[in-house]
Order: sequence, then structure tokens, then C-alpha cells
Amino acid sequence: MNRLQPHEFAKFLRSYRFIGGVLRAVKVHHTGARQVSVEFRVRAREAITDLGKEPRQVNLKLVLNGVDEFRFQMRPQQPKVKITDARIGYLNGLFYVTFDSVGLEPNEVAQVFDFRASEVFAAGRELFWEVVAPKGNAGGEAPKP
Repeated sequence: MNRLQPHEFAKFLRSYRFIGGVLRAVKVHHTGARQVSVEFRVRAREAITDLGKEPRQVNLKLVLNGVDEFRFQMRPQQPKVKITDARIGYLNGLFYVTFDSVGLEPNEVAQVFDFRASEVFAAGRELFWEVVAPKGNAGGEAPKP
């Protein structure tokens, strides 16, 4: 897996278009007495590199290790089919990840209270990511990002 550093957020978010994608799974792993990690499985589109082609759909796995807090809440009256917003931040020594709309303008920087107001967020000390090959891929290799 690739470790994401705080200075790489902007490039990472430009490489993949999460808005309009799908949050496919969230797994909480308790690896020790107080060790928690959260895994997000997301379907997103690659960034447009050629105006003549449709961007390719990719499956991403994001893993937060050393999770200090998380919240996954579903309100039955709100359909949660597509990702409406995706934010990643590094605040107070923690990586914050949300796939929910936090009500900010596109260039506005989310703060801790914005992430905590989200219905789908987690905060941890380390953030890793990888592109996951579809299960029907005969070669077994993930496409290169």
C-alpha cells in the first residue's frame, strides 16, 4: 500500500474524482486492545487526462491506522448512493477522511468540527491507499495509478 503524506493530499484528490463515486464498504478492524484501523472501499473515477476519452473507474482501498475517532451514521430518509463530497485533512497530528458533504465551498479548508459533523468520517495517525483490481481480473494485478 502507498502511504499518503499530508503534503500529497491535493495531488491525490486531483488524481481521483470521488464526487459521484460510491462508498462500497467500511470496515473497522480492532487489531489489539486499543488499536483500531478503518478501511474504506471506494469506487471513483480517475482524473481526465484525455478529452476524447471517458475517465476510467477504479476501486480504491483507503486504510487509516491508529484511529482515534470515527463515526458512521445512516439516516434512513437520506439516500446514500453516491459520494457528494470527499475531504482529507491533516489536523492536530491526525488524518481526517470523510465521504460526506460537510457544507463547505470547493476551495474552503475543512476543520476538525467540520469532519466531526459528517456522517461518515474517521481520524487516525497514518493513511494508506491502493488501487484494487476487480475480482474478475485474470492477471491478478492492480492497474497502476
